[in-house]
Parts: sequence; C-alpha cells; structure tokens
Amino acid sequence: MSAYRTNMSVRPEVKGFFDPQTNTISYVVKDPNSKACAVVDSVMDIDYAAGRITFEHADEIIDYVKQNDLQVEWLIETHVHADHLSAAPYIQEKLGGKIGIGDKITVVQETFGKVFNEGTEFQRDGSQFDRLFSDGDTYEIGTMSAFVIHTPGHTPACMTHVIGDAAFVGDTLFMPDGGSARADFPGGDAGTLYDSIQKILQLPDDMRLFMCHDYAPGGREIKWETTVGEEKAHNIHVGGGKTKEEFVKFRTERDAQLAMPRLIIPSLQVNMRAGEVPTDEHGDKMLKVPVNKL
Repeated sequence: MSAYRTNMSVRPEVKGFFDPQTNTISYVVKDPNSKACAVVDSVMDIDYAAGRITFEHADEIIDYVKQNDLQVEWLIETHVHADHLSAAPYIQEKLGGKIGIGDKITVVQETFGKVFNEGTEFQRDGSQFDRLFSDGDTYEIGTMSAFVIHTPGHTPACMTHVIGDAAFVGDTLFMPDGGSARADFPGGDAGTLYDSIQKILQLPDDMRLFMCHDYAPGGREIKWETTVGEEKAHNIHVGGGKTKEEFVKFRTERDAQLAMPRLIIPSLQVNMRAGEVPTDEHGDKMLKVPVNKL
C-alpha cells in the first residue's frame, strides 16, 4: 500500500441513508472543517412493473443537505450498480457537484452497449460523467483530500474511495458476516476480486469501512460500518487468512446458485449513462429488455 498515503487524522462526518427496496446504503460525507460534502452511491426509485420512476430516496438526501446548509462538491459512484438506479443527475440538478466514476466505465459501456444493442449515438468513452478516476487519483472535498483505489472483480470499474479515516468500498466487501459480492457478471472475476479485497485489507486496521449494501444475514439489524481490522479477522469469505484458491472455489460455486438481481436490466442501462434514463427517437424515456443476453 505504499502507493497510497492515508491520513487517519482526518475524520469525515458520515451520514448513511438506507433504501429497503434495494438494500443499498447511500452516504453524505462531510468535511469536518467546512460545509463541503460528497454524496456516495445515491438511489433513484423505480416501480419496475409500472415503469414509474420517483425520487423519494434522493429527496431525503437533498433535504438533509439543505437542512444542514451543506455544499455538494462530488457525486461519487463506486461502480456501475446492477441492483439499483443512480439518482446522481437528479441530485446534481438540485444541488450541483461533479459526477465521478472509475475510468474503466468505458469497458462496462462497451460490454453492455452490445448487450442492449445500443446504437452509435451511445458514447462509450465515459463522457456522460464529469470525472473518470484512475487508480491512485486524488480529489478534494473542502479541506479533505480523497484518493481512489481500483478494486475490480465485481465489475471492471469498481473503485474504493478513501476519505481520511473512512473508505467507501462499494460492492467489493460486505459486513464481516456477509462476506463479499458476486463476481459472475460480465467483466467480473473471482480471483481479481480476491486481489482487490487484499488491497483494502492492507489499509490501517482502524480505517472505517462503509458498505454499499447490507442484507441482514441471520435476521440481524441492518449495519453498514465496520473496520479493516474486523474484516481481516472475521469476514466469512476472506478473513482469517483464507487463501485465494479457497475464495475462488467458494465464490464460483456460490455465484452459480444466484439469480440475477431484480433490477439489473433497468439499472445497467441507466447507470452506464451516469444516471440518465435512455430515450427513444421521440425523446421519450424508454428501457429495453434484452432476451437471453444476461
């Protein structure tokens, strides 16, 4: 981890917002020395059966930002989510800020551009986003300096964002009793995911880790914060010194039993466009359903 310089003396204020429909946690991450903040992994609500999009979850975040007189500088996507739709452009319209994602979004766009039979008008260069991050890149949130670690395996574009003593891991890790995310989507790889998790586990043991999802295994209450030390010691998939071979065998067998996420078809189309819903030739918002492609 010598390439990454952590600053554990900076402790951002982190407010989590749980969406029970998708088991997603979004975050407002505030600079303790200013009103500057970032929004991480926001959610746009969809009634898929009715084809209806609303913004209750995003409005909760917007209300929180306004009530606390915060200034949104960044809207961070840890990856192209397959289980919920991003509300980044909606929040950006209301509050400002730049939308950022990992630069391997271009790989995701190329892969799923084919799956959804997108035409040449769909740009596959990541230009829908304001900033594309490469491994080790830094950015500022008020007086805080953040940096990114490329952590692929779940998807090619997954990034972990480290802000002071807090790291936002996306779907790379779950809580210790939840393990890790699947690695069988196009562009995913279990061995690569294991290597990415090791990057996170080399951060300081008291680094706070914030999850993008929690599914309350065993019926416990929803949780989304742990530490590197807790994951190293107790994560059921990679903790306690489990080898890469053990992980790949388990993850591959487990993934073969999993159904596709309920919202994968709308999520991918929207999220690879930075949260914008695609439109047809008349300008009407429209989603496609590819048959036998996923």
